[in-house]
Amino acid sequence: MAHIELKGITKTFGNHTALKDLNLQIADGEFFVLLGQTGAGKTTTLRLVAGLEKPTAGTVLIDGKDMADWGPAERDVALVLQQYSLYPRYTVRENLEFPLKPAIRRVPPAEIKERVDRVAKTLRIEHLLDRKTDRLSGGEMQRVSIGRAIVRKPRVFLMDEPLSALDAKLREALRTELKNLQMNLGATFLFVTHDQIEAMSMGDKIGVLNNGQLVQTGTPQDIYTNPVNTFVARAVGSPPMNLINGLLSDGLAVTSEGLRLPIGSGHAKPVDGRPLTFGIRPEDVVLESGGAGEARVHDIENHGVEKIVTLKTGSQHLHATVPAQVDVKIDDAVRFSWNPDKVVLFDGGNGVSLRHAG
Repeated sequence: MAHIELKGITKTFGNHTALKDLNLQIADGEFFVLLGQTGAGKTTTLRLVAGLEKPTAGTVLIDGKDMADWGPAERDVALVLQQYSLYPRYTVRENLEFPLKPAIRRVPPAEIKERVDRVAKTLRIEHLLDRKTDRLSGGEMQRVSIGRAIVRKPRVFLMDEPLSALDAKLREALRTELKNLQMNLGATFLFVTHDQIEAMSMGDKIGVLNNGQLVQTGTPQDIYTNPVNTFVARAVGSPPMNLINGLLSDGLAVTSEGLRLPIGSGHAKPVDGRPLTFGIRPEDVVLESGGAGEARVHDIENHGVEKIVTLKTGSQHLHATVPAQVDVKIDDAVRFSWNPDKVVLFDGGNGVSLRHAG
């Protein structure tokens, strides 16, 4: 498969800078997810690796080779898009065979059949092989689209929001299938999405993009538990991390809403009195009768095994993820606390985590 490296990549379109000094490494055989909102630069990054765009500055390397003079076909990458790039008058089999038939590849007919049959079995579309693609559902078309990429055995799979047009249940099923597929193939995947649940559930590594800049890379667990700044804290996690402004005083988080809650002893003392933002994940907020915080229940979302309770304390809203059996109703007065060791401290001015501040 392939190792991908982007070094000092900047890409401008007229006056617009889509990517700025991007440095990124994707290991051989890794499932790497680039996460960011619309306009963050995800698709541009993908197109640069594919050879469909040239960088304004910087270098794209695949397996250590500079790709500057390599066209898309020479790079041996497969691109799977949100829109299904299929031939509607062809059958599924003909669509799967198509990438193997150009003169540049010269794959023997027996091998074409063997590859197509294997891919169809892997993606569970054997029963669709003789059907025209304009008679397929969205999920079936996306499977065929992925199959067209796999059948070529490319060095790199590039996937641009391939699941976003599908319904929630199908998206969940295909997430699992794609991850299993990548593990079975041992292939290098670069997958871009704006959906942080996709990123967290599929990626070996995640890169968070914001306005053309790579803010943080790491394992899903690293990024979830130790976000580099408040942007990443909000971007990863559903519901996102609670962020509360205040000061640290004698080991207590003192907020503008009058809360006084303890934080873990691992934080350095010199931050006393400095404006901070306290970050706490919803699952680390606890409803308990003796809790130091006082709030009203503003909203309740039932998720079966758990509830997401929105608490209102002054003008601040906090999310708490609690077991389904916790008996609360909207407008109830409740007391709460948090796990002091799970509080993340961010600088109140620039939003950078104190753990990451150099």
